[in-house]
Amino acid sequence: MRWRRNWPERKPRPAVKALSKKRKDEILSKLVGGIESSPVLCSLNIGARALRGRFYIEQLWMNDSDELESAIIGRITPLVTPRGRLLLEAEKSKGNWYEVKKGYAKTLIEHIANDTKGTFHGLGTLNRSLCDAGGDQRLPVKMDEELNFTYKNTGEKCSTQEALYHFFDIPINLIAEPSGWYIYHRKPVIAEVSHDRKSVLVRFTSRDRYGSDFGGTCLYSKANGDKWDAYPIKPNQSRNIKTSISWLEKRKWVSW
Repeated sequence: MRWRRNWPERKPRPAVKALSKKRKDEILSKLVGGIESSPVLCSLNIGARALRGRFYIEQLWMNDSDELESAIIGRITPLVTPRGRLLLEAEKSKGNWYEVKKGYAKTLIEHIANDTKGTFHGLGTLNRSLCDAGGDQRLPVKMDEELNFTYKNTGEKCSTQEALYHFFDIPINLIAEPSGWYIYHRKPVIAEVSHDRKSVLVRFTSRDRYGSDFGGTCLYSKANGDKWDAYPIKPNQSRNIKTSISWLEKRKWVSW
């Protein structure tokens, strides 16, 4: 006997609206302007470009051969309906896009800049704090014995990303690592800080629908030099900062 499966009908793709060059340039200008006003997006070298009727948000970097490379983190499609609206999508797997939000160019680029889930970068709370402060300056933050971080001026609690930036002076591009764990919506929590404050152990955790935990550990450290770096640590070597550094030293500071 063959079972009949009543699969739900696949939702049709939204109709793409053809734009005039003038309108395309207007939208691209708003996207670029939104990126330039975001301290996080600027630090992560995020750019925007128009290609084949859509707009693509991408991260740029120089490889070891000093060649420019890029990775698309989102795409924006002009819609026929609602009129004037755009569709923001993220890629779940190669060629498999899903809807994130609909709106105008300014709204969508702000959504990307203030992302806290990890769909695009996960540093939204840091981006908002920097925008509120009017730049990329670091704000005074204090730490208590339980590793709680608060702003000295307001008493407001800091997110992990805010603490890493304002208290430890870690660069934004390193705070965004490991980016793969952010993409899977794992939440970072500071687990340990060295006495000299040159090493910070951060746990990344998330829970699935069945209540199971998924996680990872990243060591942000200056122990191997004068500059901060981010080191994903193998699970069975990530008990604390000491075991993490010992493991890295054996591997000549090559992370997991």
